Amino acid sequence: MEIEYPHPPMSERFFPCSSCGAKLTFTPGTDSLTCGHCGTVNAIPEATGELKVAAVEELDYHSFLNNLAEQQETVDRVEVICESCAAHTQLPDHHTSGKCGFCGSPIVAQGKSVKLIRPRGLLPFGIDRKKASATYETWLASLWFAPSDLKKAAFLDQSLQGIYLPYWTYDADATTDYTGQRGVDYWVTETYSVTVNGRSQTRTRQVRKTRWYPASGRVFDSFDDILVPATKSLAENRLESLEPWDLGSIAPYDDAYLAGFTAESYSVSLDDGFGRATVRMQPTIDRSICRDIGGDHQIISSKDSRYSDITFKHLLLPVWITAYRYNKRVFRIIINARTGEISGERPWSFWKIFFTVLAGLAVAGGIAAIVAMSQH
Repeated sequence: MEIEYPHPPMSERFFPCSSCGAKLTFTPGTDSLTCGHCGTVNAIPEATGELKVAAVEELDYHSFLNNLAEQQETVDRVEVICESCAAHTQLPDHHTSGKCGFCGSPIVAQGKSVKLIRPRGLLPFGIDRKKASATYETWLASLWFAPSDLKKAAFLDQSLQGIYLPYWTYDADATTDYTGQRGVDYWVTETYSVTVNGRSQTRTRQVRKTRWYPASGRVFDSFDDILVPATKSLAENRLESLEPWDLGSIAPYDDAYLAGFTAESYSVSLDDGFGRATVRMQPTIDRSICRDIGGDHQIISSKDSRYSDITFKHLLLPVWITAYRYNKRVFRIIINARTGEISGERPWSFWKIFFTVLAGLAVAGGIAAIVAMSQH
């Protein structure tokens, strides 16, 4: 199943081979499309010229939200939601069914048309299927305490899917007013009594104490490319484990990079995404407040942040995904298709853990017995 974000007019883009006219697919790690029929390599013109090095434009957040219906940077698409895992995907034009790339379940178009913000840029696939398969197999072989029949249940075959996941990035300036307390340490001499040889003796010691003073102020922080997953199909902590992404290599969006791959449409809206971005900004803001409070210790009692000069980008980032079923549960494996970083779900073998713990207790008991015997 191929899913593409076409430029208007909204029709499925077809990339014919320059030699035989067959359908081309993007070759990971290159700037070219390869013909699966005759093997001819076809360069992506836009990727070899000025467009490749052009900066991906940031869009104004508030103006885009206020004028979303009139935006030219949107596209109407038929969106399909998988009934098994709730993934949001799009079927190509003239396709009414397919297979979900996240769990393998059949999906059927229900005719729901939605207005979507068109991606501004993407990271092309840098790792091909063969290398992703090797990464997965290495990870599978490294699992401790996995059921003995897991490898048979989790074999790859053709289940490894190349998918572009939707992300938002946000830039913003934050102005934060705060109140809190500044703690300043000081030392005092205390006396105490101890008993030595049956007699009481008085001694002294230095004890650290803290004086607290009210604090308030205003801090400023600038944020660049705060990355927020725009998918609900995969847990956010799983996606965070794939980071970092080489966002400095983002290429301007081009349909050709999606040839042969699937793209998920976003299920986290632009404004909800910014709400999540502000959560990611909080640790940085807290550190700025603590520096501003000064002293030896800081307590933040309240803070109020205002955000300005907000811009955003809608990006697609590449992953290889596979899912397998074990004991009626679905386990997903995600591979960063740029770095090879893998995040996998796996079952555990109760009996392997049980017998390992039992063996450990037996060894500990044996050692204790030897020590006890040596003391007699």
